[in-house]
Amino acid sequence: MKNKGKLYLIPSPLGENGLHSIPGYVVELIHKIEYIVAERAKTARHFIKATGTPRPMPTYHVTELNDRIPDKEMNEMLLPVFDGKDVGVMSEAGCPGVADPGARLVALAHRKEVEVVPMVGPSSILLALMASGMNGQNFCFHGYLSAKVDKLANDLKRLEQSATRNLQTQLFIEAPYRNRQVAEQALKVLSSETLFCIAADLTLETEFVSTKKISEWRKLGMPELHKRPVMFLIGKGV
Repeated sequence: MKNKGKLYLIPSPLGENGLHSIPGYVVELIHKIEYIVAERAKTARHFIKATGTPRPMPTYHVTELNDRIPDKEMNEMLLPVFDGKDVGVMSEAGCPGVADPGARLVALAHRKEVEVVPMVGPSSILLALMASGMNGQNFCFHGYLSAKVDKLANDLKRLEQSATRNLQTQLFIEAPYRNRQVAEQALKVLSSETLFCIAADLTLETEFVSTKKISEWRKLGMPELHKRPVMFLIGKGV
């Protein structure tokens, strides 16, 4: 009976020109592995090609995984493992399984007693938290807030209350084209003394990270955030 392969969680860059943030041992694995499960095949192939792989691209078998994929198809994604082949999981950006549908495949791998190997790479959540100056001992990531303005206001106030009551840093993201709306709403509804961090274009040449009180942001104004990947943080300091 063949030994099982492993499920490798392969980090990907957070944006164009972010390849420098990927460790060499990850690149070495990418050049060897045959089977890839990715959120988007096009993005994964672009990343693989950018690493300078010596292998022809058709030798990579890339399968897409999203929140709508049925369990039966996920089982098929793991079949190479039982034939002794390793399988890699790639997120659209950052670390697989963290705010990413790859978590479903990882959970399935554990149920099937397949070894899961997380690899080091850029996580926008951790990078933003590290650079924010907010509480890194107690924090919560919420993903996306409501797209409706009135509900967004309530969401922001709720996160502020959690930050104040529990001294817990609150992190969330937004679709790049809605960043400005979120920032403007935060200036309207959050308290003057609340800390608000904007972490944009992490690991890229245009990286911008700044933490200020809401009162300070109101005086200075927000930077241009349209169509930039941004992590927002709300907190009360450490």
